[in-house]
Amino acid sequence: MNILSIQSWVAYGHVGNASAVFPMQRLGCEVWAIHTVQFSNHTGYGAWKGRVYDGTMVEELVDGIAERGVLGQCDGVISGYMGSSDIGNAIMAAVDKVRAANPHATYCCDPVIGDVGRGIFVRPGIPEFMRDKAVPAADVITPNQFELEYLAGREVTTLETAKAAIAAIHRVGPKVILVTSLDTQETPADAVDLVASDASGTYRVRTPRLGLSINGAGDAIAALFNLHWKRSGSAAQALELASASIYGLLKRTEEAGSREILTVAAQDEFVTPSRRFAAEKI
Repeated sequence: MNILSIQSWVAYGHVGNASAVFPMQRLGCEVWAIHTVQFSNHTGYGAWKGRVYDGTMVEELVDGIAERGVLGQCDGVISGYMGSSDIGNAIMAAVDKVRAANPHATYCCDPVIGDVGRGIFVRPGIPEFMRDKAVPAADVITPNQFELEYLAGREVTTLETAKAAIAAIHRVGPKVILVTSLDTQETPADAVDLVASDASGTYRVRTPRLGLSINGAGDAIAALFNLHWKRSGSAAQALELASASIYGLLKRTEEAGSREILTVAAQDEFVTPSRRFAAEKI
């Protein structure tokens, strides 16, 4: 399987492509990575070096891949943080080119907009771009709870309101939705819910809540979920496998007291997770 991954890159640590590419490779997937930024480290440190690339460069790199005559072998595109609408338009153009070369190719969009407690943290215009262009074009999306509420235009406080929000987004276009973190009135204080939905139904996995807040986990679980879904065709199975791997990865990171996610040191969690979770149909 070949996946075109268009995301940010950091030299130190693991966010964006630096979090998403290796897990896919470890699971035997070829990844064609295009970076939208090249930073020394993620911006959560408050200071970094590097630069943001423009949409033209992304388009040039996609054209270069197309000139090799291999675009028809691309099984899908995945994207994450979009620093500008210029980058967003380039990603949409890449999706169109890949689909033209391979009608069976899919697009997974991690609609990075904001988070609970932080609100919107992307540049003006990006939330609207995600809602109006990227999400309707996607086969798979992987929002967190805040992004689910924004995209559906409704508050999510219970499991039923979460299911209603998911159903509203399905009507816009995406066939498969993974909500990467859900905290409703039914969620115990010591747990985190993850919910996935496709044509077969809506499913929940509940994992223990860990005592860490770390960058890059969302990028990793989006990549893992998308890959497992493409291989199995099942949102429920992809949810079980991705949640097990990300829980093991975060648990190892917490035990090490690391500020950076242990993508390499805990790589066995991608292949043989140390703990499994069953998906429950809801």
